[in-house]
Amino acid sequence: MNTVDGLPAHILLVHAIVVLLPLAALLLVLTASWPAARRRLAAPNAILSSVTLVLVPITTDAGQWLEHRVTDTALLRDHTRLGDTALYAALAVTVTALLIWWRQREAVRVADVPSKPRRTFLAPRNTAVSAAVAVLAVLVAGAAVYDVYLIGVSGARASWTDSYSTTP
Repeated sequence: MNTVDGLPAHILLVHAIVVLLPLAALLLVLTASWPAARRRLAAPNAILSSVTLVLVPITTDAGQWLEHRVTDTALLRDHTRLGDTALYAALAVTVTALLIWWRQREAVRVADVPSKPRRTFLAPRNTAVSAAVAVLAVLVAGAAVYDVYLIGVSGARASWTDSYSTTP
């Protein structure tokens, strides 16, 4: 997908990433650190994170198409280089969201039949593991949001530097 209604698809798709990846990162921190949020939002966040992960390469592919149709500048090369890191940020958020969802799933399975112990792999009731997952979630979420910020600023600079007047 290179264009949408005559516009470069990257310009439109990037807005989805700018909204969805930080939202998934916020939900990641909430689900990792707040049990009530985890019960309600772990599965939806795993889905949201996965959808975002799928959208990132579509968006970067559309960006590569656009890159070959605009003037090559150092700012554009910087944006392109930074844009390639979005996949890693989205992957980290998705893997951590899936980990939190799996832990919640195991916790529910254990609670369903307390008299029949089930083997759990991620120790849903282990507070040390829960604390480690929460710290991991905060680090991953912070890195993802910062990455989106850096990519967005570099894209704005590539698009708008020397392209407007400060006076009307």
